[in-house]
Amino acid sequence: MTLPAKKESILNIAVIVAALGYFVDIYDLLLFTIVREPSLKDLGVDLLNAKAVLGASTKIINWQMIGLLIGGILWGVMGDKKGRLSVLFGSIVLYSVANFVTGFVQTTDQYAYARFVAGIGLAGELGAGITLVSELLPKNKRGIGTSLVAGIGLFGAVFAYFTFKFTNDWRLCYKIGGALGIGLLLLRVKVAESGMFKETKDKSVSRGNILMFFNNKKRFRKYILAILIGLPTWYVIGILVNYSNRFATAFYGTNAIESGRAIMYAYAAIAVGDIAVGLVSQYFKSRKKALYLFYAFTILSGIIFFSGIIKGDVAMYAVCAALGFSTGFWAIFVTMGAEQFGTNLRATAATTVPNMVRGALPLINMMFLDLFQKTWGWDIVQSGIITGCIVMAITLVSAYFTEETFHKDLNYSEE
Repeated sequence: MTLPAKKESILNIAVIVAALGYFVDIYDLLLFTIVREPSLKDLGVDLLNAKAVLGASTKIINWQMIGLLIGGILWGVMGDKKGRLSVLFGSIVLYSVANFVTGFVQTTDQYAYARFVAGIGLAGELGAGITLVSELLPKNKRGIGTSLVAGIGLFGAVFAYFTFKFTNDWRLCYKIGGALGIGLLLLRVKVAESGMFKETKDKSVSRGNILMFFNNKKRFRKYILAILIGLPTWYVIGILVNYSNRFATAFYGTNAIESGRAIMYAYAAIAVGDIAVGLVSQYFKSRKKALYLFYAFTILSGIIFFSGIIKGDVAMYAVCAALGFSTGFWAIFVTMGAEQFGTNLRATAATTVPNMVRGALPLINMMFLDLFQKTWGWDIVQSGIITGCIVMAITLVSAYFTEETFHKDLNYSEE
């Protein structure tokens, strides 16, 4: 049965459970970055050998990202074929088990393979949650609802940071993540399936057919644009914040910047930004205007980052937080991806789009590290500036051609 009308409150059970699910998702997704050095040291990697550390960490994170790409497709298709709830249940079981397994790995190869499986599981959480909330809430509330899902969920990164600081045991942190996931299964029993999906299930339309994104020019254009408007998020997190210690060395020399701490500050600010962007979108009655405002914040924060005014660790952490807030458009970006397509393709779009953006990080890294630094010999600052300019240029053009979806009725199917 679908939720009755009185459940149309923004804080209904679907919003709460989706938010908590994304909280655990982000906890797990960012945990490796936070425990990278102690976990690699425990597995026998020499932390004084920068090449060995970079090689091992890159391998593990790339396997996780590949898992996200594959999982994004698998869970997206399942969400449209079997229902949104099937993904919410299945994905969390998979990555909870993978978390427990990660707590027992003995080699970096085992670590990478466990994160690959976790990546497949993690890929389904946000897209299914955003799709379900978008379809259960009325259109005048869905932007705020999805922003709450993302905003609350992103505090998972903060929880991951302090969990490690409190336990000082990276293996226990992964096991805690697995336990949190299993706990969520009990809450999800009370969540109802989307009424729009149930109606579509009874129609003779193709559901979850990913090829439909490519066999129609208009749909293909919308799909590609939906991906490209989210690129700045992972440029900021994956390059500027993740390598904040290296940028700090280039800016002012000796420093004590911890990448995990910088990410914690950035994600706390992203969470605030994600809640704020829903309110801004509601105020403007426009997704695109809210997106443009936060793009402006991103550009301004990037200019400050590279301006030369960062001369100490406190300033670096503060600017990382500012960068995080400026990329707090993740909720609106994913919501727009869900709103672009009909009910029979909505879960596939909402699940694959954010994971395609996550999967773009290795390509951005290749441009930043391999092309500009290793091949062309540029320093980290030059490479960071040019990479950022290219990413923002692509994104701004894509946003301009993206459809406004604030008032769009979602109760339709793609033919």
